[in-house]
Amino acid sequence: MKFLVIRFSSIGDIVLTTPAIRCLKQQVANAEVHFLTKQNFKAVTEGNPYIDKFFYFNNNLPSLIKELKSEGYDYIIDLHNNFRTKRIGWALNAKVLTYDKERYEKFLLTKLHINQMSGRHIADRCVDTLHPLGVKNDGKGLDYFIPVNTEIHIEDLPMPHMVGYVAIVIGASYYTKKLPVHKLQELCKKLAYPIILVGGKEDFNEAQEIASVDPMRVYNACGKFKLQESADLVRKSKLVISHDTGLQYIACAFNKPVLAIWGGTSPLLDVEPYYSEGNNNRYQNFLVKGLPCQPCSNFGTKACPKKHFKCMEEQNINAIVEAAKSYYNT
Repeated sequence: MKFLVIRFSSIGDIVLTTPAIRCLKQQVANAEVHFLTKQNFKAVTEGNPYIDKFFYFNNNLPSLIKELKSEGYDYIIDLHNNFRTKRIGWALNAKVLTYDKERYEKFLLTKLHINQMSGRHIADRCVDTLHPLGVKNDGKGLDYFIPVNTEIHIEDLPMPHMVGYVAIVIGASYYTKKLPVHKLQELCKKLAYPIILVGGKEDFNEAQEIASVDPMRVYNACGKFKLQESADLVRKSKLVISHDTGLQYIACAFNKPVLAIWGGTSPLLDVEPYYSEGNNNRYQNFLVKGLPCQPCSNFGTKACPKKHFKCMEEQNINAIVEAAKSYYNT
């Protein structure tokens, strides 16, 4: 049978589809699995051995649909579920299995703070989409594959970081998902261990401010490495401290311990760190308790809707530091 799995974005959401991709490939006899994503997210799945063929969307929908029609798919597995992916499903004249985004439940939670979420993690709901095919979750967690030629060589790191470091993922797609610079500076001052700041080019200047508290111990890697190299920095770390962002889930795929820091979003959205069965003690969530306004959004926002930003400004840095010690001292 021939399947087209669709997930356009983003890094974290694509990583969260990997259990479904693996289970589909391994549990359906002779399954041929193709994957469609946006061109700029090509790196996220390029090394995945459970995908037989890749297609990329780059504002070329008519020509892309024409190309996909020639494949003759038995099923479209729509793990994105928006108008564009529905249009692809309609055009290809194949059976479609569609992921449940729980849009209504998310609206109730973020706008009215009424929790009607299913309690099923996004990764589990991706696998649930495949139940009509007899596919079940194998409990092996997330996948991430780094091509050998994109790995970081430990000797490329500063000398103090060669024997071990904590990776702090400082970036995020929206302001309300990130600790302010002064809170990250406080965290770096109190973490008595070598630190590598991980993020994109857009995070470089803030990372410079953060690293200035101790330039020898805190290394700014933001924007210096491509995604695969940043993923390898995460893989080689002792511990990952991360906002709600894609590298958090990549860390889970490598079974790294994660301290997840939550602001405008929340684990209540069923997006917390996700591990293989038996490894769910590998993470801790940090959020300010008792805030009636959290979560305020599915994805984060450009500014705090309440203007106080308590969800990040009141984060207990001392508690994060104490939790970190239990991992990097082992």
